[in-house]
Amino acid sequence: MNKAITDGLALMPPPFAAGLGTWSSGNGTPGSDTYAGSGGGVFVPADQDFGGCLEILKTASTQRLRWMGQSPILPGCYLRVTARVKAIAGSLPAVRIAGFAANAQGNAVGGVTTTGPSTQLTTYGEVVEVTAIIGTGNRGGVDMVWSNVAYGHLGLDLTGPSGGVVRIDDIEIEDVTSVFVRKMMAQVDVRDYGARGDGVTNDGPAFKAADAAADGRTILVPAGTYFLGEHVTLLNRVRFEGTMVVPPQFRFILQKNFDLTTYIDAFGNEQMAFRKAFQALLNFSDHEGLDLCGRRINLDAPMDMQAADPSRTTFATRRVLRNGQFQPNSGPAWNDIVVTSQASYSTNNATRLSNVANIANIRVGSLVTGAGVGREVYVTAVSISQQRVTLSKPLFGAAGTQTYTFRRFQYLLDFSGFDALSQFVISDVELQCNGIASGVMLARDGLTFAMRDCFVTKPKDRGITSIGIGCQGLLIDRCQFLSNEQPLNVSQRTTIAINTNANDIKLRDNRVVMFRHFCIVGGSGALVTGNHWFHGDTSTSGVRQGGLIITTPNPKMMITGNYIDNNSIEWTNEYSVNPAFTNQFSFGGLTITGNTFTVNNVAAWFSWIVIKPYGPGHFISGLSVVGNVFRALNGVITRVERVDTTFADLDYGRMRNIVFQGNAFNGISEFVHNPLSMTHQQSSNSRTWTISPDPNLPFRGWARTIEAVTPVRQLTDAAGRAVYEAPYAVPETGSSRRRFQIVFNTPVSGRVRCVVRMDNPF
Repeated sequence: MNKAITDGLALMPPPFAAGLGTWSSGNGTPGSDTYAGSGGGVFVPADQDFGGCLEILKTASTQRLRWMGQSPILPGCYLRVTARVKAIAGSLPAVRIAGFAANAQGNAVGGVTTTGPSTQLTTYGEVVEVTAIIGTGNRGGVDMVWSNVAYGHLGLDLTGPSGGVVRIDDIEIEDVTSVFVRKMMAQVDVRDYGARGDGVTNDGPAFKAADAAADGRTILVPAGTYFLGEHVTLLNRVRFEGTMVVPPQFRFILQKNFDLTTYIDAFGNEQMAFRKAFQALLNFSDHEGLDLCGRRINLDAPMDMQAADPSRTTFATRRVLRNGQFQPNSGPAWNDIVVTSQASYSTNNATRLSNVANIANIRVGSLVTGAGVGREVYVTAVSISQQRVTLSKPLFGAAGTQTYTFRRFQYLLDFSGFDALSQFVISDVELQCNGIASGVMLARDGLTFAMRDCFVTKPKDRGITSIGIGCQGLLIDRCQFLSNEQPLNVSQRTTIAINTNANDIKLRDNRVVMFRHFCIVGGSGALVTGNHWFHGDTSTSGVRQGGLIITTPNPKMMITGNYIDNNSIEWTNEYSVNPAFTNQFSFGGLTITGNTFTVNNVAAWFSWIVIKPYGPGHFISGLSVVGNVFRALNGVITRVERVDTTFADLDYGRMRNIVFQGNAFNGISEFVHNPLSMTHQQSSNSRTWTISPDPNLPFRGWARTIEAVTPVRQLTDAAGRAVYEAPYAVPETGSSRRRFQIVFNTPVSGRVRCVVRMDNPF
């Protein structure tokens, strides 16, 4: 490419024969002395070597010769200045190409090289040629790098001893851009626009200038280290041979080839590349997602996602992280941070610990354990000045002062630095934790965080952790969670795949293998459908834990179409600051329908549905268990449901609106139904028949409501005569209240079918 041709630039200065009035003995600027008037030079019309030439008597330590015309210095353009000289008499000087570098206002530009290589004249009459190349890019072979220069007054210098006479042929200025610019029509080199690539100089302006000039061509970043001390967004494609250095507070956005591979090419380090690409994703990248290009990113330490962009603590526009893998490198950065501190808890401030000792060492996101603390309670905020810790959930029995343990797990992707993050999606990504790291920690607040078609493989402690309400509307779809504890028996496991605190989560079509718990659900409005969670082991008559833990007594929740394998649904109120029933909602609002429940090699006392009240007075008001299949293998269990009375039993006299219907029971000793249709055979004549539906009512509840009594064939008196009487029913008889009576006017015997309930249906 030749700018003199393509842009019509006039580069060549006039010959000396045209007059010496445009040739300055100063810096070439308007008003400087010229050789036409100074008397220091004369035109020689017929030199045997040069023809017409300029003869100068050197009278100054540096004798200057500058063309007063303006030679334009354009980004991407390289000029070669050539002069042929010879010594005629007197002292022999040295000669070099030189120039005055000016900005657009005509002022001198500092910090640039204004002279080329020097050549010593050694013999009279010998023609010596000197050259220098001037350009905006710091290229090999460029003698004078003129960044941010608008034009120059070009010529030469004579240096050394004075008194010599030198003749100079007409000076030539030519465009040699094609020597430096590779495939100039297809790409733009940032060096041509002033980039230094020294790792210190701010090359941001040069990158912006190259992008502005590219006009659809590829921007080339050649070998070197390029520091950007400002935000830079490139609208054209970029090819990297050099390495970028961009401080955390500055964004580097590649809009055309916005993918991880390009950022790795740019930064040479996949961790830094991901950090800067994620920063760009949140800042006008003109892309809804970051493609990891199937790459595996090895992390030396947890990735603090908010620290990637220190300027943002909230974000609420849909963004997607897709198609890649994260894996930890072993090292101390993955070790848990464990702090024990004494603190006080009051039920008047249900999510606060006060007077916390050693508080400066407690990290946000730490798991809190201690007496009276439910499962998966986390630190959401720390106030060192007030010695307060804010908790994700209330404590059920911790009033007073005690010592707590705060354990901070380490996560591959840690979003906890965000105050709020909404509409963020992780898609087709594997978190290969390898028993070294946990998976994902969510932001403290936010809406509709989503993971889909992902793998969380062998997390050390947790798969997905919510430490606040950043799980509101959480969507987990078609993901697989594989435990690091698969060889262990259930009783030895500690890992948890997911926990949530807020409402409206959706867990759909996931596969979860051999954790202690699948999910601890802390809010309401959850929908759990199409999942398979398996938490068994190979031990005989083994222990099984709760797979799905519901911690809200009235969760408005549906559990539908799942395969629930060797674990139970455990329903508690462990996040209630006052766990005893007063006037709040009690257990209710739960639908369990169309699921397959299976278990094998377990003790007979195992049950799939377990209610565990943490205080007295509670009851069930709204539970539907319909159309499920319950099957025990390699042994028989007693019941599918039970109450865990570790803390308290239920109030069976307040049960309402409970439906157990249409379920299939295989390998279960005691089937349960509500309403229960049963028959009773009365062999002896009696006015009062006592009937026991126990143990076939759910939770071995009381016989509270008798909906129907129908004779099966004739009832007869002592003489064998048919008796046609309608009895009345007396519910809740006997010391256990699990029986009821039907009373006739006449002593009779026979068989009746009864429909009995352990609740009040209305």
